[in-house]
Amino acid sequence: MNATELVVWSAMLGGLATLAAFALADALARRSLASWRAALFVGVVGAACVLLTGITTILFPGLPPKVILVLQNSMGLLSGALALRYLGFWMGVAREDRVVRTSIGCGVFGLALAGCTMAVLTWIGTPEDAPGLLATTAVINGGVIVLPVIALLRAITLGDRLARGMLANMGLLTVVVTGLYARGLNQDWGNLVWVLTALCTISFLMAGTYLGLRRDRLNRRLERLARLAEGGDPSTGLPKGSVLISKVDDAFWRSARRHQECTVICLYLRNLYELAETAGHNVDLQILAAMSARMRRSVGFRNVLGLYHPRCFIVVVSTDSKSRLVEKLLQRLHYLMAKPLRVTGPDYATYAFVPRFGIGAVSVNASDAKAAVVVDQAEHLALAADPETSGQTSWVFHQP
Repeated sequence: MNATELVVWSAMLGGLATLAAFALADALARRSLASWRAALFVGVVGAACVLLTGITTILFPGLPPKVILVLQNSMGLLSGALALRYLGFWMGVAREDRVVRTSIGCGVFGLALAGCTMAVLTWIGTPEDAPGLLATTAVINGGVIVLPVIALLRAITLGDRLARGMLANMGLLTVVVTGLYARGLNQDWGNLVWVLTALCTISFLMAGTYLGLRRDRLNRRLERLARLAEGGDPSTGLPKGSVLISKVDDAFWRSARRHQECTVICLYLRNLYELAETAGHNVDLQILAAMSARMRRSVGFRNVLGLYHPRCFIVVVSTDSKSRLVEKLLQRLHYLMAKPLRVTGPDYATYAFVPRFGIGAVSVNASDAKAAVVVDQAEHLALAADPETSGQTSWVFHQP
């Protein structure tokens, strides 16, 4: 190994070590299964790549040569089995689609069996047998790339958009396998080829990690939306319906234990669908998201905030009987919620939305109040406070 090769492979080792450190840090921070898989993927595949460069004999001169040969002839196949198995998890359709299940399953089993076989043959064989076994390993690894390509093409036909990026990543893998096994077999292909191989190795692992974590974020988003479907609004993330009523009940119970009063505030957004005809029928989702953010900014994170129905925001505030917190909160709500809002239509044009709403507030003794009744009272007051003339906003406060 000349000085230039040593620099190339050392730089690749440094890049892989940095990538592995970031993947491990992400796994420790997220503590999700996908992030741990990404860290293991980078560690195992990266180690297999470094072994083929021959730099391990320089870094660990005391390591027995036969151990290095065994690792070179087996780690590539075993790391390929691991990566192919994770690809099956990543695609998520292995159970439903027979083509994907067969391609992934046969590839994982074949690579694992071949890796164990090569390890045994290298261990019991002579050093002269190692190049022939490594060449066999290279042919197996190169041929097995066809299986994930088949599975990814099938996933693309089923509508998986991320599979296109992973399919392009298979092109990088082809360069990686060809270059690294050529280096492992002591082929002299020139320093430019080794530089290209090192760059493709790092790019392959970075792209694979990125696509894996991106799929994990999409899956977690779907899980969050699925949970919202049971009791939350997908555009705002706020509790709604019966889930909101139960949270109001809980707030009443906590206030009763502290001998405090509860005030239920209702903000009824009268003109939510005003821009539907001009800005598109989905613009109300933008309005709700922006208005819910303003509501949360106004009431803070300690108070209950929910969406009783698309036009009706509900806030529950616990206060002492002599506190002026509710009055100040109503003034703050009136100020922040009345500000104009810019929304984007389907043609990327912007439209001005001027909120027109009414606010109703009902203060009750939390120990004997019923959540559904108080929420309905607050909504009626908000409807009564909403004037017919546009551009005006008022509130009604009722304390029995």
